[in-house]
Amino acid sequence: MVGMSYAAVPLYRLYCQATGLGGTTGAGGGSARIESMEPVQERVVKVTFNADVHASIHWNFRPQQTEIYVVPGETALAFYKAKNPTDKPVIGISTYNVVPFEAGQYFNKIQCFCFEEQRLNPQEEVDMPVFFYIDPEFAEDPKMAKVDLITLSYTFFEAKEGHKLPLPGYQ
Repeated sequence: MVGMSYAAVPLYRLYCQATGLGGTTGAGGGSARIESMEPVQERVVKVTFNADVHASIHWNFRPQQTEIYVVPGETALAFYKAKNPTDKPVIGISTYNVVPFEAGQYFNKIQCFCFEEQRLNPQEEVDMPVFFYIDPEFAEDPKMAKVDLITLSYTFFEAKEGHKLPLPGYQ
């Protein structure tokens, strides 16, 4: 039973990424898809950025821009900044979501720092890029007709070095 509870988080993450449930975004798709996209110039969407840290990690983490305007089918690049103000190396890992949740299926990240361990040495500060696009199909979905604001939010947690989640069914 304990193994199943550990496996629930990564399994839920995979499910959400596949379905867009809970505001998780889609994978960026292949370069052919990105190169062949036609921007929907008449549909401008404001994307705002949020950054949080869990109490377990003593980092300074913030978006470098509060908002950008994009059109579906156009790639965009945003940056977050993280700093470890402590005197010890700290490893962090982030999760993300998109609000409104229904827009998550159209928000595609090409490159991002989420779900990957980030090690920051004492007093180290780094820029963390997020390269993304909103799928052009967003503009055709009647449920997205009144959505003109999307928020991308990240939360960093402390990761324990060498700590691996057990695979379900294996001891």
